Amino acid sequence: MLSLYILFPILVILYIIKFAVIDADFTLYSKKLKRQEFEDKVVWITGASRGIGEVLAKQFASLGAKLILSARNEAELERVKSQISGKHAPNEVKILPLDLASGEESLKEAVEKAEAFFPGIGVDYMIHNAAYERPKAAAVDVTEESLKMSSAAGKTPAPGQAMYCASKFALNGYFHCLRSELFQKGIKVTVVCPGPIETSTNVSTEKRLSAERCAKLTIIAASHGLKEVWISYQPVLGVMYLVQYMPTIGFWLMDKIGARRVEATEKKGNIYSLGLLFGKSKKE
Repeated sequence: MLSLYILFPILVILYIIKFAVIDADFTLYSKKLKRQEFEDKVVWITGASRGIGEVLAKQFASLGAKLILSARNEAELERVKSQISGKHAPNEVKILPLDLASGEESLKEAVEKAEAFFPGIGVDYMIHNAAYERPKAAAVDVTEESLKMSSAAGKTPAPGQAMYCASKFALNGYFHCLRSELFQKGIKVTVVCPGPIETSTNVSTEKRLSAERCAKLTIIAASHGLKEVWISYQPVLGVMYLVQYMPTIGFWLMDKIGARRVEATEKKGNIYSLGLLFGKSKKE
C-alpha cells in the first residue's frame, strides 16, 4: 500500500513534465504514422502553394500519394510541383488553380476537373487548407477522408482576434456537423486545430511549431481518422485543455489576460506569452 502512495505522485509528476513538453494532444501524440493509408491514394490539397499546404504536399508525396494541388497562384503551384519527389511524382502530381471565392459554378467545375484527373479513382483525401472557406453546394466525391485545417482559436477565446476566432468556431461546428451527416456514407472528417506555426513571413519572439512538424502530425491524424486534434506548444495547448475540461478556470484565465492580449495584438507583440498573465508583454 505504501508503494502506491509513493508511485502515484511520481506518475503525476511525470505526467505533468510530459505535458509541459509535448506539442499535440495526448491522443495524437501517442499515435504513429500509418503509411499504408496514403500509398497510391489521391490527395487533393487546397492552399498548396505555400506554408503548411506546401509542406503537406511534399510529405504526402513522400508517402506514395498521388496529388492534386490547388491555390490561386498557378506559378507557385508549379514551383511546388517541381520540388516534389515521391513514387508518383511528377507525372501524377496535378495542378488545379482554384479561387474558393470564385462562386459556386466555378467550384463545381473544379470538382469535375479534380475527379477527371484520376478516372475511376476519384479523391480519397480532401485537405481544406486554403485561407478562405465557406459552406457550398458543390462537394467533391471524397471516398474516405476530409481534413480541415482550423485553429486553436476555434477551441478557446483569442482576445484581440475576435473575428478570426468567431470564424474558426463556426468552421469547427460546420465540419463536425458534416462528419455526422456523412458518417453513414463511410466518409470521415478530421478537424485540425494548430496553435502558432512558423511561416516564411513571420518573425516573432514566441515559440512556434515548425510547419514540417505540424504537417507530420496532421498526416498522422488523418491516417488514424481522428475526429479532432490539437497541435501546439505550451501555453496554448494547456489553455485548450483548460477551456475544454475545466472551463471555469479556463475562461477565468482568458478574462485575466484578455485586455493585455488585445494591447499586445495592437502593438504586434507576443500574444502567446505567459507574461500576459502577470501584466507583461514582449514586443516582436
